Amino acid sequence: MPFSISRMSMSPGRWAAPALLAALAPCAAQAQSSMQDTGAWRYGLSVYGYFPSVGGSTSAPTSAGGPSLNVDAGKVIDALKFAFMTSFDAHNGRYGVFTDFIYLDLGGSKANSRDFSIGDTPVSGSTSANLKWDLKGILWTVAGQYRVPTDPSLRLDLLGGVRAFWLKPSLGWSIQGDLQGIASGSRTGQVQTSETLWDGIVGAKGRWTPGGSGPWSVPFYLDLGTGESKLTWQAALGVSYGFSWGEITGMWRYVSYDMKSGGMLQDLNFNGPMVGATLRW
Repeated sequence: MPFSISRMSMSPGRWAAPALLAALAPCAAQAQSSMQDTGAWRYGLSVYGYFPSVGGSTSAPTSAGGPSLNVDAGKVIDALKFAFMTSFDAHNGRYGVFTDFIYLDLGGSKANSRDFSIGDTPVSGSTSANLKWDLKGILWTVAGQYRVPTDPSLRLDLLGGVRAFWLKPSLGWSIQGDLQGIASGSRTGQVQTSETLWDGIVGAKGRWTPGGSGPWSVPFYLDLGTGESKLTWQAALGVSYGFSWGEITGMWRYVSYDMKSGGMLQDLNFNGPMVGATLRW
């Protein structure tokens, strides 16, 4: 399956992953007696396309000490400019490693929009804005895996690791109409920031094969975590068809971030289909 899916500080997010991995250690120790012997490494490399819609809210000051411009990013973005996505996993016995990497470049503009507010004050009926919203981002997950003993129809891996999200949002605006409280020089502007979030994650991934064998299977993925974001989680579910060299998979994937206060982005989510091929050896 495709999963097979600016600022760094000494914050709790830096230490969340070791703590979460330590929490999984007792479970692994209890299963030690049932582990299969280690042997040859097995690998999977996936390349896939992800075509999500984007949702989220952005807040940027119109001037120093002035009210904030609040924009619903999902109503402005209309294009996926570029994306590169890949994942890799490796297993030896019941233990393994997993990584998933996504680069996204999204953006859009909207003329005469009313999908915004100024501070807590709703805009009047005569007020509109030309809005431009862009986002470049890298979403990188790295985790250790432990394969849980199950029946032949189910393959289940527990995950513990970290996710990094480097993001560079940009918001531009030009406001027209009657708008009290905004200085004339602040009705047009642009704000761009850059930030890196580190979060510890735990989760599970795997696949269910009806009858325990056959080319068709149902891959799935789920994780959640926290650290420098308030909460991040993602989930995916789909269908896969296997060949001698690997498989082709289609899934629906949802990625969500709930940010801590103080940043330009309050929340952000990606929601949509993905299609990929996995080479196994």
